[in-house]
Amino acid sequence: MSLIRRSLLILNSARLAVLALWFGAALFFSVVVAPAAFGVLRAAGLPNASELAGAIVTRSLSAVNVGGFAIALLLLATLLFVRGPAGRVSLIVEAVGLVVIALATSLGHWVIAARMRALRAAMVVPIDQVAADDSRRVAFNHLHGYSVNALGLAMIVALVLMVLLARNPRQ
Repeated sequence: MSLIRRSLLILNSARLAVLALWFGAALFFSVVVAPAAFGVLRAAGLPNASELAGAIVTRSLSAVNVGGFAIALLLLATLLFVRGPAGRVSLIVEAVGLVVIALATSLGHWVIAARMRALRAAMVVPIDQVAADDSRRVAFNHLHGYSVNALGLAMIVALVLMVLLARNPRQ
């Protein structure tokens, strides 16, 4: 195997590993961290349990979203170097998928989460003390749904790309 082929194989393996690590972090956050933070703090009977859990989740989600954005951009940049016999369609699918991940995670972090933080600040009192039918809380809950959907979309696309990268290593 030539040095160039070996280098491309290592680069593609590293790209797959980085994407898989981000996907694993996002999955762990979604399935373990967020539910655990809310479950543990609510079980403690704290009057502001949701506010505290939300602060933990917001900070953790920030790392997941910014990491996903950075990784998507990095993988897009390295896509220029991995033009093996994979085919043009494969490269286009990968590029589009990485753009979707970058857009979803950036929207999740810089738009949706920013608006959620602004709404929480406007509530003045902890969110646990705001009526469920308060317009700010209703808007917050809608934004939460968008946040979940944005991360979910990024994760689904990442999973598809991992399968694509694993099946088509561009050797």
